[in-house]
Amino acid sequence: MLSKTILNAFDTQIKNELEAAYLYLSMSSYCNALNFPGFSKWLRTQAQEELGHGMKLFDYVHHRGSNATLQAIAEPKASFKDIVEVFDVVYEHEKKVTALIHKLYEAALKENDYASQIELQWFITEQVEEEQTASMIVEQLKMIGDNKAMLLMMDRQMGTRGVA
Repeated sequence: MLSKTILNAFDTQIKNELEAAYLYLSMSSYCNALNFPGFSKWLRTQAQEELGHGMKLFDYVHHRGSNATLQAIAEPKASFKDIVEVFDVVYEHEKKVTALIHKLYEAALKENDYASQIELQWFITEQVEEEQTASMIVEQLKMIGDNKAMLLMMDRQMGTRGVA
């Protein structure tokens, strides 16, 4: 059974992961409306991944004999200046999630909750990858600048995510 402190922290992180999915789904819709199907697909896939993260935490809470209490999800941002802003927001959001996971891990340390520490190690490793990927996309978009042909090429490449 999780302590009340840890359970509350996991409930909040479940909400954060579901909010991330909602944000990325909103961004996917924005990109789709601009006729960038590759960026849209990448963000939709990212939304599904974040939903999976939330469910992983949700399942963990239940495996520990506790009951997850779902919290309200905020309405996500829906309009952006351009694709660069979309991925700037992605990168900043991933850094925020990293900080939240670290805070949750610190709470598990303080409570001597070894099982939660082990569970959260996966998320810590995942966040390193998430931040690196988002940072790389932002930097590539900045290199492209106003070159529409390169932007369309990058859109096509982004659409290959998940294709073997």
